[in-house]
Amino acid sequence: MATLRIALRNVHRIVNTSAVSGRTTTVFWPQYGWVSTYFSTNISNTQPLNIDLSNEESKRRLYNRLLYRSKQRGFLELDLVLGKWVEEHIHSMDENGIKALVNVLDLENPDLWKWLTGQEQPPEAVTLNPVFSAVQQKVLKNLNNHSSLSTRATPGRPWVRGWDDIKKGRDSPITGNQ
Repeated sequence: MATLRIALRNVHRIVNTSAVSGRTTTVFWPQYGWVSTYFSTNISNTQPLNIDLSNEESKRRLYNRLLYRSKQRGFLELDLVLGKWVEEHIHSMDENGIKALVNVLDLENPDLWKWLTGQEQPPEAVTLNPVFSAVQQKVLKNLNNHSSLSTRATPGRPWVRGWDDIKKGRDSPITGNQ
């Protein structure tokens, strides 16, 4: 469902981008199969992208857009973690940092949460992203400082556990709180 939502949002971007003259053209990003105004088709990032940081108004609009995207993901934990991190760091980012941030914001919520909390190993392309690495370091540091190992999910297992997981019997569910 989230992929459909992203696809519809990006179709809306295509229509708006092509309707306004003088704006950047929206391109297809074949690695993930959706459309983004910030990415080029060149995955190695050797081709410059059109992120306009030349004047204060365009910077402000870009920062506000990215801050909104990081705080309004629809996944409360990520809203809090990403929103706070972006709010603290976005004004010190250069163009490459903003591109890396957009890469992180385009990831799916459940996968991103599992990767940030260490429940699953992220793909190498995500691991090499400097924004992802910084956010993951902050999340893991907070987890180590504020939670015990017994309350965390083991790697490779679901992180949501129900109150009746231990209950075994004829009337109990097989797993979780079904």
